Amino acid sequence: MTTPAPQPGDPREQVGGRATARAFCVLAPNPSPMTLDGTNTWIVAEPDSELAVVIDPGPLDEGHLNTVVSTAHSLGKRIALTLLTHGHPDHAEGAGRFAELTGTPVRALDPALRLGGEGLVAGDVITTGGLELRVVPTPGHTSDSLSFHLPADRSVLTGDTVLGRGTTVVAHPDGRLGDYLDSLRRLQALAMHDDVATVLPGHGPVLADARGAVEFYLAHRAHRLAQVETAVEQGLTTPSEVVAHVYADVDRALWPAAELSVRAQLDYLLEHGLI
Repeated sequence: MTTPAPQPGDPREQVGGRATARAFCVLAPNPSPMTLDGTNTWIVAEPDSELAVVIDPGPLDEGHLNTVVSTAHSLGKRIALTLLTHGHPDHAEGAGRFAELTGTPVRALDPALRLGGEGLVAGDVITTGGLELRVVPTPGHTSDSLSFHLPADRSVLTGDTVLGRGTTVVAHPDGRLGDYLDSLRRLQALAMHDDVATVLPGHGPVLADARGAVEFYLAHRAHRLAQVETAVEQGLTTPSEVVAHVYADVDRALWPAAELSVRAQLDYLLEHGLI
């Protein structure tokens, strides 16, 4: 009998509920191969404050949006601000309706996603209700992807940049592999300098070992990139051919998403003169 290998990042068993002293997860009812257990909507607040920030209200699901509001109330909080990690529908489609339900502005990097509030840029610090959230640019999955560093809890909310299980897609052509690798290194630096210990992802369980998770992602990307380069050297010329060869051990339902990453990898290899 062999002992199973530990999962990268030391994931917790439970998805949803209390994650840190300041972060509570409400799981959206939209599970799928791409969204894992569903979208993690985060309610973040100082323990002694009545004001809360919601990150990624999730899909346009009235039941879920109302559950987020009622959960905040049960925690003794009033939602004062909504933030988006990026614009994919499973994270942001419900933002407009959520703004109506809560009367809150919606802040995002993409101007098209903002409602009644300012945008977000690198270096911004959110201070609602005494909470401190630092905006960390993490493009790559999408061009508008952001993470939010919660220093008081030594945690970072990563959206889809780092997931609680498996790996994410570089959503070509908007997502770019070079940007994504830079973003992972930025998160790695936070973890290495002991500013971040815990990952609060957009999907899947909380990761208690942020550095281990990010280093696994970097190693995985390097491995996949080498596999794609080898496949091209062997004469595979189209993204679909490369996917069938490199991702042969992956559920075929995920191949369309894998092809986006392969296209991003091929662009990266071309840009750097490697193929």
